[in-house]
Amino acid sequence: AFALDMYGSGKLADHPNDAKQFMQAVMSNLSEVQKRFQAAHKILTDHASVDKDKTAAIGYCMGGGISLHMARFGVDLDGVVSFHGSLGTKTPAKPGQVKARVLVFTGEADPFVPAEQVAAFEKEMKMAGVWFELKGYPGVKHSFTNPAADSFAERFNMPLAYDEAADKDSWQRMQAFFKEIFKD
Repeated sequence: AFALDMYGSGKLADHPNDAKQFMQAVMSNLSEVQKRFQAAHKILTDHASVDKDKTAAIGYCMGGGISLHMARFGVDLDGVVSFHGSLGTKTPAKPGQVKARVLVFTGEADPFVPAEQVAAFEKEMKMAGVWFELKGYPGVKHSFTNPAADSFAERFNMPLAYDEAADKDSWQRMQAFFKEIFKD
């Protein structure tokens, strides 16, 4: 496992406005995001304990969106998993470009990932010929994997909520996905 700090310098967001500002700064330059991601991927695959032919990326929220962008850019990954990440893009996948299998988990009551974005993502993946699976959880909001989501929702008046069933189900599905893509 390798965790990548996309904000840089160990920045932490204590307020949603800070998180939004950090995220917008990062996402405004996807070529730099790709360089950072690929540099981190190289560090990981160069490590003696890592099978460089079996790598995947997972991400939550912004990290989920970044993982999907890396798949769209054709980064050499076997799989990509996004938990409540943004599905929208200005650089849609092209046929033959995506090497990774893609697994997406989203809450169907997540206003940050509206139904129109989900439908556009599904169409994009199908048109590009990507192996993908999207699991939507009815009535589930953004940050459904984060046990602290309810307190953030209350503190900052945001549409977030932890959902234990969706959290556990998505984690189990991810484990099964990895077992499948990494089987010998």
